[in-house]
Parts: sequence; structure tokens; C-alpha cells
Amino acid sequence: MRKQDLIRLCIQNLLRKKSRTLLTVLGVVIGGCSIVIMVSLGIGMKEAQDKLLAQLGDLTIITVTPPQGGRGKTKLDDAAVRRIREVAGVEAVMPRQSLNVDSVRLYAGTGKRYVADWTSVLGLDASAMETMGLRLAEGERMAKSGDVVVGEFTAYSFRDTLRPEGSDTVDRWGGGWDENGNLINVPDPYFNIMREPLTMEIALENGSTFTVPLHVTGVAKEDYSKGTETSEGILMSLSDLEKIAEKARPGKKKAQNYTSVLVKVTDISRVADAEKKIKAMGFGTESMESIRKPMEEQARQKQMMLGGLGAISLIVAAIGITNTMIMSISERTKEIGIMKALGCYVRDIRLLFLAEAAAIGLAGGVVSCVISLIASLAVNLASLGLSAESLHTAVFGGDAARISVIPPWLLVFAVVFSVFIGLGSGYYPANKAVQIPALEAIKSD
Repeated sequence: MRKQDLIRLCIQNLLRKKSRTLLTVLGVVIGGCSIVIMVSLGIGMKEAQDKLLAQLGDLTIITVTPPQGGRGKTKLDDAAVRRIREVAGVEAVMPRQSLNVDSVRLYAGTGKRYVADWTSVLGLDASAMETMGLRLAEGERMAKSGDVVVGEFTAYSFRDTLRPEGSDTVDRWGGGWDENGNLINVPDPYFNIMREPLTMEIALENGSTFTVPLHVTGVAKEDYSKGTETSEGILMSLSDLEKIAEKARPGKKKAQNYTSVLVKVTDISRVADAEKKIKAMGFGTESMESIRKPMEEQARQKQMMLGGLGAISLIVAAIGITNTMIMSISERTKEIGIMKALGCYVRDIRLLFLAEAAAIGLAGGVVSCVISLIASLAVNLASLGLSAESLHTAVFGGDAARISVIPPWLLVFAVVFSVFIGLGSGYYPANKAVQIPALEAIKSD
């Protein structure tokens, strides 16, 4: 039997009993929609979890710290940084060193009008800032000695010495919050920290002080995974920090031991392995992996549970396909006998019934995918609101988390799974059809 004849007979037989075929396809549609929508809800929950974790910090960043608070033979120094760079999957390494002095003050304005009584100073490898994902709200990164980047809200740390105590600072929290948890009506600081020259005053153990002029080239975007200094503090190159430290503690020069090292891994899937190898070196590590992994496991379990609930509906649909095919065989017994008498191969008869069952599964799978896409879009638009931006986010994703996410692989899986369900359901009726003796079939009414 030619393929064209097989397809033509398959369509004719299915259209012979339109109502029964339609109801059987409807059962597959319900089962397919159940699987796609249930799994899409699980994927949506995972997407929401990933966006939440991304807000907390870069998921591919590992913070390496000295063992036992810096005590012991293992040191977090240049040699350790070189070993960490050789770990498989490591894309970039950025050593960091805090300025360990008694007191640090910042001055700005004419006659040192504006004063920040305390600030934190961090030295880092400026060449790794871009790769590490340290973003700037404005300005540029450090390019030469003396350049610094300040935290996003460092300007709010200053008080105005010409104002009375209690009203000499700008409260950036006073404007309130919007529905998304973002600050609104934030007042401007007393001065533009990018335009006003800054002076850093450092107090020594003997009570004396010395000052360091700072050239602000940029303002960092707040990101606590890159250090609290990105919020309120000073970022400078390691070489500049080392010069200041030598001046603050003359005669106490020693081998450079870093406060911490940021390690960026090429892919989130390699974080756990890289972290394990770094720990084996004797260093302490921190990353979002300890939070992400349990959440990912929980999301996977929910997906399995929701998918299992949907699969129950598809199993019921499979029973419906089997019932339909058995009824079809009972009605077409004489037709099967004639096909055998005319010399039709047994494999062709079996293939015909399997094709009919697979066609029911295919039709149900395709229709279920279309309905699921429409339902998913409607649910997402209901949660995001009706707008062009919301429509784009509902379809392609964005900053906002979607309730339902249907990736292309899920649609392909739903169609293929429905076809296999059809084939599996039609296997028993197809075998039953070919086992009917030709003479008995022809005599059948």
C-alpha cells in the first residue's frame, strides 16, 4: 500500500464517524492542555525564583574568603589568585582588599562644608570590573592612578556643617515606596558627587592625619554581591589602596593578603563544581548556589507533580482512543476481511489502524498546544496588565516574572507525546484487527 493511499484511507475512516472522532480528539486536547499548562506553571515558578535570585546577586559569582578568618598557613594572596584562575570554568577573578585604618572621613565643598564622618574604602582589580559585571549608574571606570568610583548613594552620607544638627543630612528614604518596592520622590543630595572634588582624610594610630585627593570618574550601581561599597563607599585600584595603606602604617609592609576574591564562572551549571574545588584549596566560599539549588529542586518537584496531574488526563484520553479503535474494528470487520482477501499485507492493515490512532493523537496534540498558548497569554496579560509592553513581556519575557511560561520544547514534547499516546493506544486494536481470519471477517455482518 502506497503512503498516499494510507493517508487517504486514514482520513476517510476518521471522517466516517465525525462525532466519535471529534470526541476522542477532544479527550486528547484536554489531556494535552492539562500537561502543557501544568508544566508551564511550574516553569513560570522557576522563572520567578531565578529573577528573585538575580535581584539578590549574580548567580555565577563566588565570593572566596581566607580560611578561618585569615589564620593558618593558607593565605589568600597572589599565588592563591593564580591557582583559582586555573580552576575549570572560571572566567574572571577579581581580588579585593579593604583599607584597614582607624578612621576615614570624606570632605567636599568650599571650606570642607560637606563631611562624611565614616566610609568604607575597597581596592580591587579595575581591569576585571566589566567582566565581573560591576555596573555604573553614570560616568566611567578608573583609568589611571588617583581615579575612584563611588557607591551609588555615597553622596547621601554627607552632612552639611552649615545646617543645624538634626537637619543637616538628606533623607533619601523619606519619599516612600511604590508598589514594586522601589523608592519614589527621592530628594537630590546636597551636591553632585561627580562634579565636586573629594578629599579623603585618614587618621593614624598616633593621632595625626593625612589627606588624599580623590578624582571621581564614575558612580557604581548598587549591587551587594559586589560589595557594600557599591552602595556607600569608595572603590579604587589595588595599587592606589596599597600606597595609602603603606602611608597609614609605615614600616609595617607585608605580603599582600586579600580580604576576599570574587570569582566569576562561565555558566551557572559550573558554580557548584568550581566552588567545591576552591574549598578543597582551603578557602571559604559563598555563592547563591546554596540558595538556588534547593529552590531549583523544589521547582522541579512541583513541575513533576503538576505534569503528573496533567498526564492523568492524557491517560484517560488514551483509554478513549483505544475504545474508539476497538469500536471501529468491530464495525469494519468485513472491510478488514475484504482487504485480506484482496492480498493486502497484514503489516499494511496494522499500519492503517496505527495511523488512525496516531492521527487522533497528532490532531489533539496540535490543538492542545494552540489552546494552551492562548490560555498562557491570557493568564500572563491578566497578571501584567493590558499594554504593548505587557504583551511583549507575556510572549518573550522581561524584567517582570510571568505566571505561565511555555518554551518551544514543551510544545514539541506535547505533540510528540500525544502521538505516542495515540500509537500506544492503537497498538492493541491494530493487532486485534490483523488477527481476524479473512473468511470469518467476510462472513461478518
